[in-house]
Amino acid sequence: MADAQDGCVFCRAAAGDDEEGLVVHRGERGFALLNRFPYASGHLLVAPYRHDSGFDSLDDAEALEVHRLAVQAIEALRAVYAPEGFNVGWNLGRVAGAGIVDHGHAHVVPRWGGDTNFMAVLADVRVLPEHLVESRRRLAEAWPGS
Repeated sequence: MADAQDGCVFCRAAAGDDEEGLVVHRGERGFALLNRFPYASGHLLVAPYRHDSGFDSLDDAEALEVHRLAVQAIEALRAVYAPEGFNVGWNLGRVAGAGIVDHGHAHVVPRWGGDTNFMAVLADVRVLPEHLVESRRRLAEAWPGS
C-alpha cells in the first residue's frame, strides 16, 4: 500500500479505516476518497498509494489505474448525483492551487448549472446538502463493479 508519511492525509487514509478516511474505493495501485474540503458535493480525489508521486512521476501502471479510477469516479457520481458536468484535473504546485503538494492526486468534481454561489465567494464557506460519511457510503455502493 502506501509508503506511510507522517502528516500526509493520503497516506493516512490509505493505511486507515475506509469510513474514517472517507475512502470510496481501493484499487491495486491507487484509491479514491472524498475531499474533506469539497468544492461541491461528491468532490472526489484519486491518488496513487505511493507517496510523493506527482503527475509526472507516475509509472505506467499507476497512471493507467489513476485514470481508470477517475473514469469510475465519474460513473459513480453520475449514478448518485446526476451532475451536468465535471472538472477533472491535477493542481501541480501550491501556486497552481494544490493544497497538498507532496502526494500527487487528481480531482474529480461534479458540476451543475448555477452551483457557484455567494457563500464560497464572500465567506469562503461551502454548503453541502449531505454529510460526507453518507456521501462516501452512497458512492461506494454505486462504484462500478462493486
